[in-house]
Amino acid sequence: MRAHATRRRLPGATTDPQALTLARPGRSSRVAFFVKKMRTLVKTYDRAYFDHWYRRQGIGTRTEVTRSARFVLAATEHLLMRPVRRALDVGCGEGAWRAPLLAARPGLRYLGVDPSEYAVARYGRTRNIVRGGIGDLSRLRLRGRVDLVICSDVLPYVDDNAISDGLAWITSHLDGCAYMHAMTTNDAFIGDREHFHDREPADYLTMFADHGLHRVGPHLYAGAMVLPTLCALEGPLPPIVVQ
Repeated sequence: MRAHATRRRLPGATTDPQALTLARPGRSSRVAFFVKKMRTLVKTYDRAYFDHWYRRQGIGTRTEVTRSARFVLAATEHLLMRPVRRALDVGCGEGAWRAPLLAARPGLRYLGVDPSEYAVARYGRTRNIVRGGIGDLSRLRLRGRVDLVICSDVLPYVDDNAISDGLAWITSHLDGCAYMHAMTTNDAFIGDREHFHDREPADYLTMFADHGLHRVGPHLYAGAMVLPTLCALEGPLPPIVVQ
């Protein structure tokens, strides 16, 4: 059994929820400026897109998302040794992760970010979603730190530069773990193949490691605040070689 005495919080880390806040930008000229500067979208994520993939095709059902949310929340809290208080969902779509996260942690602060004009117009106010992509995080003027970052099924549809920019922001604001779900060229899957970037598992692991993120579970990566506190067999995990 793991002894809690062997785990320590690094100097400078704080658990004060008031000192660590994640705020959405104002609805004034800041948003207008950001939308003008937002990177050109290659794909169109309109209502027809969500209807096709998430309703008619059944990708990411409520049961699947709830199962993933419970796993990620439990694993992150295990490594943090406290409840998750702030979650940032990058490429959140219609905010499907919000409900299961809040069901488990009613006081959790959730913020979603998505490039879909449709999703933000329909759910922005009710589900706390602002417009942007992973490469736009530094321009969103978010402030504070986060315990959990969710970025599910986003990276394969984003170019390397946008991923690098996003990872730089994430790792500089992350106190806990990042769930970076991504399918690779090694994986057989049913889903959107349009503008899919063919990357090997090693490509993602290298990107993450270059920004200080290391795998500690299925699609789960610990940041610089958590890694030094882990026991030897908690992580990071070595790459898996499939013969």
